Amino acid sequence: MTKNPRGFASDNYAGIHPAVLEAITQANEGHEVAYGEDSVTAEFDALVRELFGPNAQGFPVFNGTGANVVALQAATKRWEAVICVESAHINVDEGGAPEKMAGLKLWTVPTSDGKLTVELAASQIFDMGVVHRAQPGVISITQTTEMGTLYQIDEIRALADLAHENGLLLHLDGARISNAAAALGKSFKEFTTDAGVDLVSMGGTKIGALAAEAVIVTDTSSARGKALAEAMPFLRKTSMQLSSKMRFMSAQLIALFENNAAVAIENATRANSMAKLLYEGVVKIAAENASVSVENPAEANAVFPVLPKEITQRLQQQYRFYVWNQETGQVRWMCSWDTTEDDVLGILAALKAAL
Repeated sequence: MTKNPRGFASDNYAGIHPAVLEAITQANEGHEVAYGEDSVTAEFDALVRELFGPNAQGFPVFNGTGANVVALQAATKRWEAVICVESAHINVDEGGAPEKMAGLKLWTVPTSDGKLTVELAASQIFDMGVVHRAQPGVISITQTTEMGTLYQIDEIRALADLAHENGLLLHLDGARISNAAAALGKSFKEFTTDAGVDLVSMGGTKIGALAAEAVIVTDTSSARGKALAEAMPFLRKTSMQLSSKMRFMSAQLIALFENNAAVAIENATRANSMAKLLYEGVVKIAAENASVSVENPAEANAVFPVLPKEITQRLQQQYRFYVWNQETGQVRWMCSWDTTEDDVLGILAALKAAL
């Protein structure tokens, strides 16, 4: 094996995109005011308005968990809860941070494809005004989902309508928002602000940044949006997500998302296309071997095959990837912005050999 081979465990394993490295170098000139009062962050502020609408406001943070914790704190009162699917990152993969750091109750619902529907979300909106139950304050969805699936714009809009009709907010965990935009062929604004999303956790790290995410308040012209934006700087500080040298975080986000998110979309398109190639290859193998199956479609940059345990163990000696469901044998293969066709063909060949 070559040194540091590309695997399929996570798009976090990928390196930093050259454009991001160059942006960090350019930002490293002279002195700038700390804690976000710098000229680079001012450029990012303007970029957020281009991406999400004239009334949007962005707040850079260090990581995705921090973005979600800050956003959900802003969206909820102390006695309120968050509705999400059981497989949501905020429920499964954030070490209890929403509960421990934000003090939030999560009302979760099971779903096989990782998507929250109006019916599922509505099942948790009851006993409103009853003090014995944590009151739903926000609905949180992930785009793309933890199962590699994709919300269509009308699905997001329906959830936003449900939330707003019941006095709730809609939060979108966009750790892979660029992969969603590439898959949908739509701008960020079209499936967030225009669809009624109130808060977005915008991911940069998985698509080529070093360590840069942001919380986006999509519409500060409304009373609730203004309140969210006013709370954000204080929550970001108390949540230990305020960077003193914020210009370097802002520079990374600008490099990825300027010019209609050109670099991010290019990176996402590559990752998505590699996942499509990988998915099609696994489907062909599954057609010839009943011990292999693929239950969920590959709608962005993730593939979720089900493999025999011994086959998984053999493959993991050559490629890094995670077992997603210990009971069923489902694994996750994640394609990154730097995944190549040779990488995909390599793991498919290894799967055939192991079988």
